[in-house]
Amino acid sequence: MAKDNNGYVAAPRKKMKRSTSDIIYDVIVFIILTFFFIIAAYPLYFIVISSISSPDAVAGGKVVLYPVGINFKGYAEVFKNSQILTGFINSIVYSVVGTLLNLVVTLPTGYALSRSKFAGRKIVTVFYLITMFISGGMIPTYLVVKDLNLLDTMWSLILPGSLGVYNMIVCRTFFKSNISEELYEAAEIDGCGHGRFFFSIALPLSGAIIAIMVLYYGVGHWNEYFNALLYMKTDTKFPLQLVLRSILVQNQSQSAQTVTSIAQQRALEEKRQLVELMKYSLIIVSSLPVLIIYPLVQKHFVKGVMIGSVKG
Repeated sequence: MAKDNNGYVAAPRKKMKRSTSDIIYDVIVFIILTFFFIIAAYPLYFIVISSISSPDAVAGGKVVLYPVGINFKGYAEVFKNSQILTGFINSIVYSVVGTLLNLVVTLPTGYALSRSKFAGRKIVTVFYLITMFISGGMIPTYLVVKDLNLLDTMWSLILPGSLGVYNMIVCRTFFKSNISEELYEAAEIDGCGHGRFFFSIALPLSGAIIAIMVLYYGVGHWNEYFNALLYMKTDTKFPLQLVLRSILVQNQSQSAQTVTSIAQQRALEEKRQLVELMKYSLIIVSSLPVLIIYPLVQKHFVKGVMIGSVKG
């Protein structure tokens, strides 16, 4: 028999017998969760199998549970465009630089507003909250970007959204709930100021909120296309989402041309089917980086980084 650390023989653990009602409850919960999982997962699965199926099968509704006529014609057509690689690089640059700027602005702001000794923090918070409900609108924002000479530059996609008020409130709540005043007072006794406390103590204990902000801001920058549509003019500066949109719109316009012969009609029908197939390929291409990064960040969401840091 097994012994514990003190040399005593440990009594064998008895498994708790589960009642019939507990088993029925677990089965019902499992069925419900499985149902909702299928509802959420099937559209993603359908996009994947449709992207590698033949255009005829996709257009004819034959693709339901498995790919039909496996081919990679949609991906081949997508990557034929030389702007795809340029768009990838641009989106990576915009996402990395933009996310770093967001963190530099959001984290210190949330920390400052979380401290009870910060005079006027409630008034400042109200001013931030007003911007969540009242904004200048698209045209005034465009005029501001234009007057700042940011049009057709990377900064037109980064600076206007450098601080997300909702994300700042999330950070403020995290710092207020997890970075206690007692911890700061203990550091203050040793001569630690707010700046050093923030960088040396608060940030190392805030891995979870930093991971969440990286995910929120990074996905936002990666999926950005509307502001790029407004502010960008040079093709070589387009982010990936705008490049993919341009490819899709271009192919749709070509497939909408009028035809005068049977051969042209057949070619046009093939073009239309290929455009439908490319939609699924474009979704996979644009979503793959986010799907790869998310599992690496998700583990920080439930991590209790502050457990046991303050003992009173």
